[in-house]
Amino acid sequence: MRQETASRLSSLANKGDAISFQGEPGAFSHQACNEVFPELNATPCPTFEEAIVAVRDGKVQLAMLPVENSLYGRVADIHHLLPESGLHIVAEHFLPIRMQLLGLPNATLGDIRTAHSLNVALGQVRRFLNAHDILPVAGPDTAGSARIVRDNGDPSAAAIASELAGETYNLKVLAPNIEDADHNTTRFIVASTRPITPALDEPTITSFVFRVRNISAALYKALGGFATNGVNMVRLESYMLDGSFTATQFIADIEGNPEEPHVAAAIEELELFTSYIKILGVYPRHAFRSNG
Repeated sequence: MRQETASRLSSLANKGDAISFQGEPGAFSHQACNEVFPELNATPCPTFEEAIVAVRDGKVQLAMLPVENSLYGRVADIHHLLPESGLHIVAEHFLPIRMQLLGLPNATLGDIRTAHSLNVALGQVRRFLNAHDILPVAGPDTAGSARIVRDNGDPSAAAIASELAGETYNLKVLAPNIEDADHNTTRFIVASTRPITPALDEPTITSFVFRVRNISAALYKALGGFATNGVNMVRLESYMLDGSFTATQFIADIEGNPEEPHVAAAIEELELFTSYIKILGVYPRHAFRSNG
């Protein structure tokens, strides 16, 4: 991240300010907050909506929100909440997900009979659980499961969660990095009430949502401008609005800044074939995209 953009991003929140995340203390979202903004107070929220509202109401300055995972795809709630939130994406962060088997301080791996975690997390450690004859038990989330294991005090029960969750709830890592796929990565966005504008010579991502007009080949025509103007689209997904099979919205990420002439031309052509378009954020491209 270029120094001037890093400076603008840090100006959105000062030391002692707060950043919200969905989940309990020790969640992977909490870990992401600590990695990107170690100087901010990470504030847990029960739901994504409450994490967003906390920013909008000024209770916190930023929100750390997961948007997609390399194994199980997009986090659907964010796509519905963000366009109407009034917030702007100002940064992205990629967090490798490393699952730890966490037990009570006096427990050993041989003691463990059950492992508690979010269903999605349990699905990512099947090989380990099968190899050790450990029964998976669905819990509310990863960090919440770690808290439950601590509170119950059963040495035969373990949680599958982050190393931070182990530190938070005084649990011991009985087996580290037990995930089946080492490429398991979650992409987070950082949301703020104030946008930032990266320098034109800085690698940039622009995120937006749009709906195509009800005309023949509208999507094909809408996307053609990105190809003809040499704009790389790195993500395009569709999702239904309000459960309707006829109302579809698209979310897209492109490389480039709308202030660049070729990007501006592509977006202008997109507008010809859409009934709605909204820029969600223009922000620095994370180095993981080049190295990951």
